[in-house]
Amino acid sequence: MTPLEKFLHDVYEIHSSRAAVDETPYYGSLETLFNEIGKALKPRVRCIIHIKNKGAGLPDGGLFTAEQFDGKSGAEPKAGQPPSRGAIEVKAPRAEATTVALGPQVTRYLARYRQVLVTNLRQFILVGHDLDGNPTILEQYELAATETDFWKAASQPHKTEEIHGTRFGEYLKRVMLHAAPLAAPEDVAFFLASYARDALARIEGVGLEAVSAVRTALEEALGLKFEGQKGEHFFRSSLVQTLFYGVFSAWVLWARKRPATSKDRFEWNNTARLLRVPVIRKLFHEMADPGQLENLNLAEVLDWTAAVLNRVDRAQFFTRFSEAHAVQYFYEPFLQEFDPELRKQLGVWYTPHEVVEYMVERVDTVLRQELGLASGLADPNVFVLDPCCGTGSFLVEVIRRIHKTLKERGEDALVASDLKEATLRRIFGFEIVPAPFVVSHLQVGLLLDRFAPLPSAMKRGFLRRRNVPRYR
Repeated sequence: MTPLEKFLHDVYEIHSSRAAVDETPYYGSLETLFNEIGKALKPRVRCIIHIKNKGAGLPDGGLFTAEQFDGKSGAEPKAGQPPSRGAIEVKAPRAEATTVALGPQVTRYLARYRQVLVTNLRQFILVGHDLDGNPTILEQYELAATETDFWKAASQPHKTEEIHGTRFGEYLKRVMLHAAPLAAPEDVAFFLASYARDALARIEGVGLEAVSAVRTALEEALGLKFEGQKGEHFFRSSLVQTLFYGVFSAWVLWARKRPATSKDRFEWNNTARLLRVPVIRKLFHEMADPGQLENLNLAEVLDWTAAVLNRVDRAQFFTRFSEAHAVQYFYEPFLQEFDPELRKQLGVWYTPHEVVEYMVERVDTVLRQELGLASGLADPNVFVLDPCCGTGSFLVEVIRRIHKTLKERGEDALVASDLKEATLRRIFGFEIVPAPFVVSHLQVGLLLDRFAPLPSAMKRGFLRRRNVPRYR
């Protein structure tokens, strides 16, 4: 059985006995559920029921990491240590968890434990602090809206697992990681991909009419068509990837203009303004419409995504992915977390920047020394074609090399116009996967905004697609 199936099976058996009181008999089932989810994390997270009073009362449990336990026995946390991943408060299924989450009892726990997971078995609510230090709901997940619905769902654990299993497990992992330091790229990729999977599950259940405007916007912006059942699935996956990677890319640009110690907060709905790329602007224009957000039920998960990005230790994160290369190279770990099978199927494997730089420099040298073209890649007779451009690594490096050559020639007044001409007339990239294609647009657009600003309408000419691909 999966963790959720076992949890539902066990609590239903207890409930069906009609011999148990409303709340405490289910503690063991919750402990098992949390421990099954927590053992897959690094460091491992363990649930302890009935933790000692640390000066704020007696929460029903706590979430501890492996290093908090005594190395010899491993049975109990080291003396005096509060649960580093927060406290747990359990209520009976008939109680409304939202009311409890914002009540005085949980507020007292927050002051001591920083975050509290409140549950009535059917609702799971993570409570923390907002920017002003006030108690607020950070994330929540609902297995059933009412007590009656919950016991019905618990009586069919396998069916309920099929509906909720993956998303619910992802939610609990995020809860257990929420209080952890966030700096490593793989951890950021996990959160970003986890929210993207949640978003994909939400829109998988949405009818065609609700997504028609967004679908049209994406098809027109990218110059492609999604047809048939496979095309429909690929559209939704592409939409989610583009949305969440677009938000990440906007955050990178936002962070670039602020010191790591800045207290400013990133907002996802500024993505179109920050990126200034036609395909992104059109998509987020549709997405930011209140009616569309309501139809797709994505506002909540996008808010969670922005909140997590605001938690990232930017100084440490950008030691692994420099600000200049983060957008370009982070797509690989993101896709690995989001859909490893799709990554393998599409062949998303990136060449390290150092190798890209060497290969471009080598081609430039051959053009100069062996073919007699003194300007190398900057020569107007040289055309560049990348048949599988991915996120644009080689295209960007070629443009950088051309810019460097133009600057070395000392014709500063002509550099911008010559670089525009080279990019629009002599550099071509093809890509059949929508999300990397969008990143390529973004990368080339950002580079030209820096070296030779272009009108938005001209930016459509950077990359070419085969004649309106149709994903079937």
